[in-house]
Amino acid sequence: MGSFSLAGKVAIVTGGASGLGYQFVIQLLENGVKGVTLVDISTKNGNIAFQEFQAKYGKDRVLFVHADITKFEDFEYVFKQTLSTFHNIDILINNAGVLCDGQWNREIDVNVKGPINGMILGLENYLPKYKSGDEGVIVNISSIAGVQPFGGIPVYTATKFFVHGVTAAWGTPANYNRSKIRVVGICPGVTKTPMIEIASDGILSPVYKELLDLEVAQCPIQNPDVVALSLVNVIQRGPSGTMWVVEGGEPPYKFELPDRNKLPKVLLP
Repeated sequence: MGSFSLAGKVAIVTGGASGLGYQFVIQLLENGVKGVTLVDISTKNGNIAFQEFQAKYGKDRVLFVHADITKFEDFEYVFKQTLSTFHNIDILINNAGVLCDGQWNREIDVNVKGPINGMILGLENYLPKYKSGDEGVIVNISSIAGVQPFGGIPVYTATKFFVHGVTAAWGTPANYNRSKIRVVGICPGVTKTPMIEIASDGILSPVYKELLDLEVAQCPIQNPDVVALSLVNVIQRGPSGTMWVVEGGEPPYKFELPDRNKLPKVLLP
């Protein structure tokens, strides 16, 4: 598989006004995309980021759309506005997420319904029809909590395992062959973002806070720009259906589920 060129492409980044999403927008622009639509539920943060990107990269390369990705019609509005402005869509980054088990209904809505809406709109409709090249790319942002259990944040862990499953299922060869859309995933480790800073305030109870503090203390911490650099690499070279862990500032490495048919069978005593 050759390298996917970002030059001249158009991308949508959900949760693009802060944290990892903000850094993703920067790296896409730095690597020559024609345009980026940053999507955020915060009008204030979105407008600030939009103005900053316009000032640095030009007024014709960035679009801000206020939207709630948990609402299908909101998310579709994002695609329509992107087409109206940039005339094609090649890349979707399903990045927006919530880490707050204390508000688990909202957490499930954003972390589960959001990516589903993005996948159905992106892979089943807009990217196959409006991509500018031979293939498009969808990147789903999971977490190391999507490849190992974190007892302090069980609901968040469940949602990120879900994102892992979505990536693997929609990234199968059969789905790629019919759509020519690669679906890949990234599992960032503990990263210095506003989400991590408020995580301990959104736990289910003090018992879970103790568990989470112990679990996070065992993880290396990285800066968000490192994850954004890895994102570009995965967009360019990651095979469809693969999941890539980015942890401790190291290069991304592939996480692969074992073939259940080849696993030794461990029976109950």
